[in-house]
Amino acid sequence: MAGTERPNAPVRMRRGPRGPMAGGEKAKDFKGTIKKLLRYIGKYKIAILIVMFFAVCSTVFNVICPKVLGKATTGLSEGIMNKISGNGGIDFGYIGRILLICLGLYLFSVVFNFIQGFIMTGITQKICYRMRKEVSEKINRMPMKYFESRTYGEVLSRITNDIDTMGNGLNQSITQLITSITTVVGVFIMMLTISPLMTMIALLILPISVVLMGIVIKRSQRFFKTQQEYVGHINGQVEEIYGGHKVVKAFNKEDAVLKEFHDANQILYKSAWKAQFFSGLMHPIMMFVGNLGYVGVAISGAALAIKGTIEIGDIQAFIQYVKNFTQPIQQVAQVTNMMQMMAAAAERVFEVLEEEEEEQETDHPVPASGIRGQVTFSHVRFGYDPEQIIIRDFSAEVKQGQQVAIVGPTGAGKTTMVKLLMRFYDVSDGAILLDGHNVKDFNRRELRDVFGMVLQDTWLFKGTIMENIRYGRLDATDEEVIAAAKAAHAHRFITTLPGGYQMELNEELTNISQGQKQLLTIARAILANNPVLILDEATSSVDTRTEHSIQRAMDNLMKGRTSFVIAHRLSTIKNADMILVMKDGDIIEQGTHEELMQQNGFYAELYNSQFQQVS
Repeated sequence: MAGTERPNAPVRMRRGPRGPMAGGEKAKDFKGTIKKLLRYIGKYKIAILIVMFFAVCSTVFNVICPKVLGKATTGLSEGIMNKISGNGGIDFGYIGRILLICLGLYLFSVVFNFIQGFIMTGITQKICYRMRKEVSEKINRMPMKYFESRTYGEVLSRITNDIDTMGNGLNQSITQLITSITTVVGVFIMMLTISPLMTMIALLILPISVVLMGIVIKRSQRFFKTQQEYVGHINGQVEEIYGGHKVVKAFNKEDAVLKEFHDANQILYKSAWKAQFFSGLMHPIMMFVGNLGYVGVAISGAALAIKGTIEIGDIQAFIQYVKNFTQPIQQVAQVTNMMQMMAAAAERVFEVLEEEEEEQETDHPVPASGIRGQVTFSHVRFGYDPEQIIIRDFSAEVKQGQQVAIVGPTGAGKTTMVKLLMRFYDVSDGAILLDGHNVKDFNRRELRDVFGMVLQDTWLFKGTIMENIRYGRLDATDEEVIAAAKAAHAHRFITTLPGGYQMELNEELTNISQGQKQLLTIARAILANNPVLILDEATSSVDTRTEHSIQRAMDNLMKGRTSFVIAHRLSTIKNADMILVMKDGDIIEQGTHEELMQQNGFYAELYNSQFQQVS
């Protein structure tokens, strides 16, 4: 918007997907964030305890099964030996009972696992729903400075990516952590009941596994981070170049764009190749170390079986336990990484929820109904930064129904005055009065209902033309919408479109022209019927012929209403009741067009320079 003093305009945020083993972002205060998260989900504590109970039961039944199954193996081997020696045969009834017991244990494990998964999924989705709802409501209460100091992508990612990451991490980490710890403890106990000696041999492989896994993860994480960063760069390049393809071709920058893309793509290729290579080493290394453990267990188990210390089935069960022992240790490492990502995401969401809010309501608010539109600026002083004052001493008296034009060079403070009027920011000193009442004495929402706005950047959404105009007043009838379109000189072009008022605007809004978009926003403002209007550079991006159509529509819109028109083309505000000329945050000239031209001051200089440019 013209006259906006915020130098750091929002830019597109580039975000790349995370690699499967990417270290991701870590929370600044992991413990503090986890405590906040636990307090936040406090109402679900009982449900989470139930989830923990079912997860433990599921794991216990799963851990018991190998030893029970080993009894069947022992029974089978003894039966075969008895048959060979002629002392009997295989007791299939005994083996069948054991298999049925195993089947029952596995079924119980599956049922308990299903129940805990069902409950935990419901809990996490409810938490995500509540958090999205609270963030969305919070955004409506946050000051404008929050959004003007951050990118749109950053704000959007708090509601989408971060909450999704937190929800997924919460859903998987709690149950996975409980299951892994229970499995490690349970398997260790079962191994000890079979053979302490074999357990000691199996434990010898753990330090080797941990060291090798740490080396691989450390190397691969570095490359995954680079991969993640450059996926974001490439996504951003593709998005920007595609959006500005006409400009690229117009300036013959295809080769430069291709070189930039090739350089980024080359780095992405190398980092992705190394990341995938190192992460791919994880499985064969763990398989090799695991096989060493199996060999050690098999040799020691065979020796113990020969001595008659343990049974054949116990060796089989122990080998299964060795496999089940190393796997949850890997899972704990993955869960730790997942919890770091979850905590980082939760921390960013909590930062939003804890942001300073605008004061929405006052103790004894002035009713906004019946506002006529008399506005007084009394020695207004303001700066976005307290140490850099932009508006130094602004005073003006605007009567009901007057059309006030605000002109001046970029950075003069034109749009800032509008933001102060609508209380997007509060003045540092002085006061703004509406019908004699300080704007601070109104509830913010009721105050903003007084104002209608038509901006340079038209905002329309995907939907029918009828729905877009009705956005100004949702309870308006079709007849009232059409009447507003006629007053805005939009009815004629609407009826020529396929579908007329029911034509669907596409997502890019490319099926209507810029001037037609502007007429629709004016129709919306006419339908809203607000007593005070703000028009910010509403005709700056259209041709002269379209400007005349829009100007006629704006004349209808401004009839009987107090209007503030921020204009760059001075020819459009010649008929204004009052022109305020701003420079460096102060009004340096004030009067009608004729009066200001007679003064032959700064306004006359601006006007004549534009006239000479047109000539």
